[in-house]
Amino acid sequence: MTKVLGIIGGGQLGMMIAEAAKDMGDQISKIIVLDPTENCPAAQVGAEQIVGDFKDKEAIMDLAKKSDIITYEIESGDSDVLKEAQSFAEINPSPETLRIIQDKFLQKTFLRENKIPVPDFIEINNFSDLQEGLKEFGYPALLKARRDAYDGRGNYKIDSANKIQDAWDYFKGQKLMLERFVPFKMEVSVIASRNTGGQIKSFPLVENIHEENILRQTIAPARTDEQVSKKAEEIANETMNVLKGAGVFGIEMFVTNENEILINEIAPRVHNSGHHTLQSSKTSQFQQHLRAILGLELGDVELIHPTIMYNILGSKGFEGEYAPIEISEKNIFLKMYGKKISKPKRKLGHLNIVAENESIDDLLKKIEVIKEKTVVRPV
Repeated sequence: MTKVLGIIGGGQLGMMIAEAAKDMGDQISKIIVLDPTENCPAAQVGAEQIVGDFKDKEAIMDLAKKSDIITYEIESGDSDVLKEAQSFAEINPSPETLRIIQDKFLQKTFLRENKIPVPDFIEINNFSDLQEGLKEFGYPALLKARRDAYDGRGNYKIDSANKIQDAWDYFKGQKLMLERFVPFKMEVSVIASRNTGGQIKSFPLVENIHEENILRQTIAPARTDEQVSKKAEEIANETMNVLKGAGVFGIEMFVTNENEILINEIAPRVHNSGHHTLQSSKTSQFQQHLRAILGLELGDVELIHPTIMYNILGSKGFEGEYAPIEISEKNIFLKMYGKKISKPKRKLGHLNIVAENESIDDLLKKIEVIKEKTVVRPV
């Protein structure tokens, strides 16, 4: 029996899930996405679209009634509404898993209670809490919105006492937490997966390089020693064991100067740092996510080719239609997301540079040469 797949969110992640689903015709007969933007990227690759907000109860229930199984590419959906929707469709990752992860304070509390390493943190309910927390953690420290924050949005680094009021005012009454700043030497992530039967597999550790809090490139595999990679993958697998949600999860971590591993954040969905798997691995993260939520055996996670993923972002100071980006070179795979309008820092596409016999250093040199072709310019 084939199933109708519903996806909450039809951006680039939803698009690539939909593309993977189309290759699974023996399992999935139809794809429907819920997204507020008409002709969203997923709709452009053949998914039927319900136009509506991710938190719109009526739209979510409509999607549930039309679907056999629902997943999501964005974690801002209403977990209480999704619990209700379970009476019509199977939902993975589960609404309870989503509830824990989408609130960063609950997420970190859950991890700490399960003895999984995270930076020190406290809940902030008022200005006094913030002042007391900064006395404990010192400077710098990170004030974070507990919900609806990604790509660095929702984080405020407090460097000194004269920044406390600015940080407080920045969040305008949102629910907050304060986190001790971690002086890390590398940001890394593991794309981990768990199917409905409890089978767990993780792709090899990757290294992430950010610019202005947005992921710019991912290096697969990470330039770490075997001991660090093994420790990170063990922590990822332990996290999947306690979370118990089915699907792919992006687990972002810090490697400290002492080679300790701390979890920064978890995303209950396919993840930007897993895009390399489209070319680097036998199974892409998008195929793996579908296999996980459908209860199929998980695919091979072996890294076949060292690969660097480079994000194509909207240029600073420019908003509007942009000239096509075209790259046709051996072992460089360009993926644009079908977004007509560029905005500063908006993710418009990515490219994967795949090694044949080259080293990671060779690939990094190639990135420097090819960068100019990815600059977003007006038509």
